[in-house]
Amino acid sequence: MSEQVGFVTMAGGKATRPAPEVGVGMLGYAFMGKAHSNAFKKIPYMMYPPVAIPRLIAIAGRTEDAVREAAMRYGYEGYYTDWRQMLADDRIQLFDNGGPNDQHAGPCIAAAQAGKHVICEKPMARSAEEARQMLDAVTKAGVKHSVAFNYRFVPAIRQAYELIHSGALGQIYHFRAVYLQEWITDPNFPLIWRLDKAAAGSGALGDLGAHIIDLARFLVGEPRSVLAQTHTFIDERPLPGGVGRGKVEVDDTFAAMVEFENGAVGTLEASRFCPGRKNHEVIEINGSKGSLSFNLERFNELEVFWKDSSPKETQGFTDVLVSESYHPFWSNWWPHGHIIGWEHTFVHELHHLLDAIVNDKDVAPYGATFEDGYRNAVICDAILQSARAGRRVAIAYAS
Repeated sequence: MSEQVGFVTMAGGKATRPAPEVGVGMLGYAFMGKAHSNAFKKIPYMMYPPVAIPRLIAIAGRTEDAVREAAMRYGYEGYYTDWRQMLADDRIQLFDNGGPNDQHAGPCIAAAQAGKHVICEKPMARSAEEARQMLDAVTKAGVKHSVAFNYRFVPAIRQAYELIHSGALGQIYHFRAVYLQEWITDPNFPLIWRLDKAAAGSGALGDLGAHIIDLARFLVGEPRSVLAQTHTFIDERPLPGGVGRGKVEVDDTFAAMVEFENGAVGTLEASRFCPGRKNHEVIEINGSKGSLSFNLERFNELEVFWKDSSPKETQGFTDVLVSESYHPFWSNWWPHGHIIGWEHTFVHELHHLLDAIVNDKDVAPYGATFEDGYRNAVICDAILQSARAGRRVAIAYAS
């Protein structure tokens, strides 16, 4: 890391010394490549003073015309069509893996072995076994590591975390979550990689369910067991390019009952077959002193109910606008009531990781580590096992 333009360290509200640069190498230029690149570019002037200045060294992808265009669009200094060559670039200290699920393990392990810090998109791996190999690699290399469970960095979710962990909700009784989308309801939607078991590992479970599983662990704690069901509604789809059809071997939906180690009971559900639902992630936590509810499509709001609030005649859920300067992350943004959105979670997440890198801090507990990614994969595997066997399955992590 080198000293470059940009400043860090607060003294009377001002920046007092240059911030170090961290060279970034990105794998993938589609949805997540776009989201992460956007965040890196915002960090120096919005998370001010920044802990570090991301330098966008290179972006990698298989199709040269497309990756060249992405490098130009997002402002990377160069591009590669082979991620192995990119990882040999000594200017890169942080490897950001936004590729498809089958491109998570190999590149992340190689990056760790090359001494690069690593952030990987979710789900971290296609199986718990693959996730364990990734965790072992970053642990052995001693690099910082993170899984991009960006919903941990929604201000309302962080506020919920603080309320729960302060004891304000008392004993936690329930955690329930649904994550619903509609985008593959058309039977003629093609068999893209997200519907290919070899590439994705699972369907709605890994794509959407991994997020709510992570929030369950983040907010409530470790699960003890799961009892689950999965289903595939359309078992054949047109192959990309329109020639022939292929078998769908991943789940279109899943539902699971969860028993937590602390005695709480939960339900998890995800589906990509819900007409009208665009990005409908809703969670609710019920405790002995009150309840919290959050809807991702109402990003800046947290519904709160306090059991002993008065007067009883007007008692009910209060819709709190989480946009005050004292709420999580808001000191970097706008005056209260001037809302932020989904893209800003990546700004918070990546700035948190940069802080861990340059100041040798822990990514956990606020950020998800590869340990969290591994545990998430264990739970996903247990849900699939439970659905196949038709019985409750205990959660067991390797020591």
